[in-house]
This record gives sequence, structure tokens and C-alpha cells, in this order.
Amino acid sequence: MTAFRLRAAHPGQGIVQTLTRARLIDLDGLVDIEVTDAVITDIRPSGCRAAAGESIDLDGRFVVPGLWDRHVHFTLWAITSKRVDVSAARSAAETAQLIARAARDHKEGPLVGVGFRDALWSDRPTAALLDASMSDTPVVLLSADLHAVWLNTAALRRFGYPPEHDGLLTEDAAFAVQNQLDEIPEAVSDAWADEAAREAARRGVTGIVDMEMAWNRDVWVRRTQAGSTHLRVSFGIYAQHLDRAIAERLQTGFVIPHTHGLLTVGPFKVITDGSLNARTAYCDDPYAGRDAGHGILNVAPDDLTDLMSRSSNAGIDCAVHAIGDHANALALDAYARSGARGSIEHAQLMRPHDIARMARLGVLASVQPEHAMDDREIADAYWRGRTERAFMLRSFLAAGVPLAFGSDAPVAQLDPWAAIAAAVSRSRDGKAPWQEQEAISAREALAASIPGGSLAPRIGATADLALLERDPLATDPEHLRTMPVGGTILNGRWTHSAL
Repeated sequence: MTAFRLRAAHPGQGIVQTLTRARLIDLDGLVDIEVTDAVITDIRPSGCRAAAGESIDLDGRFVVPGLWDRHVHFTLWAITSKRVDVSAARSAAETAQLIARAARDHKEGPLVGVGFRDALWSDRPTAALLDASMSDTPVVLLSADLHAVWLNTAALRRFGYPPEHDGLLTEDAAFAVQNQLDEIPEAVSDAWADEAAREAARRGVTGIVDMEMAWNRDVWVRRTQAGSTHLRVSFGIYAQHLDRAIAERLQTGFVIPHTHGLLTVGPFKVITDGSLNARTAYCDDPYAGRDAGHGILNVAPDDLTDLMSRSSNAGIDCAVHAIGDHANALALDAYARSGARGSIEHAQLMRPHDIARMARLGVLASVQPEHAMDDREIADAYWRGRTERAFMLRSFLAAGVPLAFGSDAPVAQLDPWAAIAAAVSRSRDGKAPWQEQEAISAREALAASIPGGSLAPRIGATADLALLERDPLATDPEHLRTMPVGGTILNGRWTHSAL
């Protein structure tokens, strides 16, 4: 264990609180953590001198820097809990039955369901199946990965498709429907978002990167000014808004004024291919089984390089969605040609030599370990013979590629402890570990959930902290999922307390 050395900053006047009898990872003994306004100003052996300001006894709880979710669609996540959950359905027919039951209580507007996964179904989702449940009211079902929507005939008419269409849309067509669907009043969606932010704080989260497909600067300015201040937010920028961002001289890391310092400019987000469940992730080899194609490339390589160059030259980092191995290779080609900085989002299937290339280019792997648990059977079915190259975490770290964890909520729940547990155990629900050779340690998984990767708070750092009831490095992997969080502090303010 690391020996303790007394160090102290020299704060000016301000509001002081002292967290007494705290534990830090890799440090023997208890410490007192002094916070002045929003800054950690002292970490010292517990009880060596009187606590300054308000004293809060942590009674031996572990204190780590606040956790981040590096990839969420926050408004969609907030709305999802208010929609019909069809994720338990194991067939198209069973999904239609769930919708028929929900239709009994539905009052007005489209009936929206979320969470279907059709890759392993023996029957196909069709408009006719949903028409049997509701023929006059539009029914729109969003797939769990958001890369497909399933519509009934009334919804097809509403969104401009002929009635003879089979009802299943993927990729850009699916995104267009989702963007038109969210006709919820701002006051309502903002209230739901505030609830979701408070729930995230209860899990030790102090920050998110919001990849919602919207001009999110204005959304989050409005929310923070209305008092929703439970999270730091870094907002993504999509191609349709890139010109506007450049014209307004936004650069990654810039703090947006009048948001309590909580809102910053994030990366330029571009979606180059599809998803595994929709069989649209762009792969070198064809999918096994009934869908024998290679997937879909949403952005041509030259166009991708041009977009990334424009973004990079304006000071905006890139976040490139790539899931299939061919899409990942093309994304790395674009990084090499453009000289851009940033991440690959998802990086689910990789050519082995591309991992080393990723390290050389300094590209971050922004990954969602819980997706491997959701998609393991789908990967076994459609990426047959390739799954040793899927959802690789150990291989990334071994090659020197830094990891940043996220959820892609609502694709998975916004809970970093679920991602940490999946990365460590490669299992869930009592199943045997899947591709266990790609598991990583709890230390490495926790570091991937904390900006900068340090597991201990530092003097002079902003007081964004999570207070844990258990030692995260000594907790059984499955119990990591339910890690009790005693408190969360953001910018020196308590956003959650169960003390």
C-alpha cells in the first residue's frame, strides 16, 4: 500500500466542509478530505487536526472521483421509461401481443414501444402484425440498439411510406422517424430528464457525454438555467449541425456561459455503419444465416475524411461510430488521413492489426461492456467464427489503447456499475463468462469510468466525488452491479446522499 504523505493547499475564504474518516484506494488508514467551495484543498490523516467547516463523518466509506458515462442519448433515455417496454418479447408475435395489451390503456397520439431485438426471432416484424393490435393509431417500436424502427400501417402513412411497405426501417430512415417522433413538450421532457439526472447521481455519476441527435447546446442551457444541475454534460455535434458549430467557434472542451460551469462542448459525432442486432454493422465477412449481407456503410470514406478534417481544423474532436471490422478499419483510415483526435464509439468487431494501429494513432476506444452481455447470442449466431475479435477489452489495453466506458443509454441502462461488472466478469444472469480472455480487472474497469483514470481524489482537483459502501476492487464481480453509493458530490455540492 502507498504510504501517506501530508499535503495541503492554501485556500482563500470560502465555504468549507470536511469529509472525515474516508478511505482511498491504495492508501492505508483513514483520511479527512477538506473541500473549500468546489475544490479539494487538503487530504490528511484522519483526526490529525480539527475538521474545518461542516464535518461529515464517512465512517470508512471509499471515496473515488465521480464517474462518467461517455456515451448516452439522454433525452431518449429519459423518455424511454415512459414508453412501452417490449424488451422481454422473444418473437414478433409476442411483441404484437404486448402492444395489444398496452393499446387498452392508450389514449392519444402514437403508441411507442422500445427495446425489441429481432435478430434471433423465428418470425419477422411486419406492419400487418402490429395492425392486428392497433390499425387506426400509429404504432412505432424502437429497437434496443436504436438502429431500427418497426411501424404499423398507420405509422407508415404518418411518416410518408406506402402502405405496402413491410414496416421495418433501419439506419437513416429509422433515425429520421425517431427525430420526428419526439413531439413531447419541452417542459415535460426536461422534467423527465431532471429525474433521470438525479437517478444517475444516485449511482455515483457526475458527468455524461450526451450523443443525442439534436442541437444539444440549447437544450442543456435551458435545463441548467432551470435548475437541473446534477450532472456535468459534454454535448456531441452531428453533421447537420457542424457548420453552425464552426460558425459559432465552438471547440471541444469550451465551457458554455451561464450554465454554472457544467456544460461543455463535446465531440463531432458521425455514424459510419449500423449495428449488430440490425445486421447493418459493416463487416469484412458476410453475416451468417438468413441475412448474408456485409452490412451498411452510412458515410463514404472520402466524405468521412472530409468531415473529420473540417471538424478537427475547427478544434472539435471526433467521435466516430464504428461497429463492424470493416467500418472500424475505414474509421482509422480517416483518422490517419485527417490527423483528427478523438475516439471510435463502440469498436465491437476489430481486425487484430487495427488495434495496434488505433494505439499508434492515439484513438480512444469508447466502449459499452454491457452490450457484450446483451448481444452475446446474436454475435455467436451472426459473427460465427469471429467472436474472439468481438468486444475486446483486454486486447485494447494490452496494445496501449485507452478505454472509456459508457452505456449508450437507452441501449443499456445508465449505470456505470453495470458496465464495470460486465467488463470484469464477462457474464450476467448466471451465465458462463463469454470470451473470458477479454475480461479486465476491477481496477482497470473503474479507471475506464473516471476521466483521467486516477482512482483517488487529488488536492487541487474539483470536488466531483462518489462515496462507496464497499471496496470496489475487493467486491465480487456480480455484486459490482449493485454497488451501494452512499453519496455523490458535484462541484462541491451534494447531488445524492444516503448517509
